Amino acid sequence: MIIIKTPSEIEKIRIASICAMEMLLFLKDYIKEGIKTIELEMICEEKIKKDKKIKAAFKGYNGYPFCLCVSVNDEVVHGMPGDRVLKEGDIVSIDFGARYDGFYGDAALTEAVGVISDRAKMLLKVTEECLYRGIEQTREGNRLYDISYAIQNHAESAGFSVVREFVGHGIGASLHEEPQVPNYGEKGKGIRLKRGMVFAIEPMINMGRSEVMIKENGWTAVTKDGSLSAHFEHTIAITDKGPEVLSKI
Repeated sequence: MIIIKTPSEIEKIRIASICAMEMLLFLKDYIKEGIKTIELEMICEEKIKKDKKIKAAFKGYNGYPFCLCVSVNDEVVHGMPGDRVLKEGDIVSIDFGARYDGFYGDAALTEAVGVISDRAKMLLKVTEECLYRGIEQTREGNRLYDISYAIQNHAESAGFSVVREFVGHGIGASLHEEPQVPNYGEKGKGIRLKRGMVFAIEPMINMGRSEVMIKENGWTAVTKDGSLSAHFEHTIAITDKGPEVLSKI
């Protein structure tokens, strides 16, 4: 069942979403050569302790042991912080969810470590553009897969591929709600979008083939061909004026 949110509920989701994005923007400054991914988690946890309004959504969710997901290079999503040391040329996706007064917000971005290849730069650029192409279609009266088609079409037109095993989702009083929001699909298909729906839209785009596999830790998805993957995410509400990016700073 898709839950339509009231204006007051959307405001709570907005606060949670802004908390999530503020954390990501704060952590961006620490994504540099020589830092371990577990250090990013430690910095995140320290900020949560100092800022009482931030409640981490991921830690403990289905048994996930960290506040932050840190996915490096071929890691698509759910990268677990550890002893991996970032080096020049890496790309790093950080994903953080926050909770406020019983409601959730979710956001992600991908950052370069120093100088990266031109093709990697293009991957980051196109993936972020895919996010905004999808957001543009998140309007009352459109179909769900209009979002999906816009993302897929832009990614594939640039020579990249779309991850199919992981998708965006509804969000509200639960971190993951119906409907699933795929990053691929046929335009004009899917449910009719209505005002008050709230989605986390999150294209995951690969430089190579689309197939992924799960690492032995049971969480981290990586590209099967070892190619780079990028991930951007915003939490969006459908309003009578169009899509509103709740996680926008």
